[in-house]
Amino acid sequence: MNAIGYTRVSTEEQADSGLGLAAQRAAIRAEAERRGWTLVEVIEDAGYSGKDLKRPGIVAVLDALKHHEADTLVVAKLDRLSRSMLDFASILDRAKREHWAVVALDMAVDTTTPAGEMMVNVVAVFAQFERRLISERTKAALAQKVAQGFKLGRPVEMSEDVRARIVAERKAGASVSAIARRLTAEGMPTAQDGKRWYPSTVRAALLSIERGTPRKEHKSDTT
Repeated sequence: MNAIGYTRVSTEEQADSGLGLAAQRAAIRAEAERRGWTLVEVIEDAGYSGKDLKRPGIVAVLDALKHHEADTLVVAKLDRLSRSMLDFASILDRAKREHWAVVALDMAVDTTTPAGEMMVNVVAVFAQFERRLISERTKAALAQKVAQGFKLGRPVEMSEDVRARIVAERKAGASVSAIARRLTAEGMPTAQDGKRWYPSTVRAALLSIERGTPRKEHKSDTT
């Protein structure tokens, strides 16, 4: 079996000998020798956090595994691979789809064995739990923002030229329907970068100008 090793230390951890790159490489090599695996390469990420998978080393490792340059990914410690349960679950899912194994020497994660495969199922459950927690925290934060008076969604913006034109045409006696038709025919973008103007859109723009505050568009065809 061909194995590829992965090591990582963040900037803060580089001075910690227990988490050093050399110690991780030694543990990976010793395990490969014990099992009779051919260690193709050990790729490292020095000075990178494990909060996500946006690291050149892990990208290279995953690409090598995808192209079957190795059969097994070996890490000395699970948190060297990722500190996110969701990211780790995604790696396990990818390993299953692409037919390669994952071994973390400090944990019971070893998808080359039945017990290791069972551990993968446990990880998947915790990953789902983490997703639910993130979703609930996000909903609670948004609700708190709304309670504090914050308006969610993309802010409405309209160019000063368009605002001035709407005001001028309205003062000249044009109806909101006529203004909307002309702006649409000329391809003028709305505040939300839309292509069609509605009478209610023009009316909302006029109200926002009068009040000095932006208003959201409404798409009704009333005149």
